Amino acid sequence: MKVEALKKRLDKNRPMTTITIRMPEDVIEDLKRIAPLLGFSGYQPLVRTYIGQGLRADFERLEGDTVSALIASLKRHGVSDEVIQEALGEVTQS
Repeated sequence: MKVEALKKRLDKNRPMTTITIRMPEDVIEDLKRIAPLLGFSGYQPLVRTYIGQGLRADFERLEGDTVSALIASLKRHGVSDEVIQEALGEVTQS
């Protein structure tokens, strides 16, 4: 994820929207019980954290798969490892 996009994600004053989601009652009770033990003010911030963690993991996995496929394609087209590593270094420095 780009640095600017990450900074926006970490902004505590981001606009929020209300959603409705159906969940089993026992799951909500478990969330309410564990949230304060993990330092959360309530179960909703904990749920947002769980969703955010899963979303970041999926983005990393999916973006990583794309990068891996691109690298493999470049190698098949005769691009040297040195050039690929240099390009990756340029991209990850931002």
